[in-house]
Amino acid sequence: MVRPYTITAGRTAPERDDFTLITLLTAVPEPVDAYGTPIRPGRLQPEHRLILARCRTPAAVAEVAADLDLPVSVTKILLGDLVEQGLLTARAPISVARAAGGADRGLLAAVREGLRRL
Repeated sequence: MVRPYTITAGRTAPERDDFTLITLLTAVPEPVDAYGTPIRPGRLQPEHRLILARCRTPAAVAEVAADLDLPVSVTKILLGDLVEQGLLTARAPISVARAAGGADRGLLAAVREGLRRL
């Protein structure tokens, strides 16, 4: 068993405070910097690679944490690393609901209940 503080290099809180349990994450297929040069990620921990693989299709923070079997706080730190490197995008799900013309309350209630069970 690896201790969470080992995975996060001793960090106990994420640098970003905008991740919620339902923030949607998507891996960037071919990340590039501001000049269009492909980004070559540095050494990634196994957990970072698992996150990128999981986020090939959009996933919520809670889903990623559950799939990795890690505490949400640790997962948020790892997610922040990947967003900072430009390998992962994060967006609030409310933008999806607004784009679709409003949220289905039944679906939102089902999601809430599912998150409570986590």
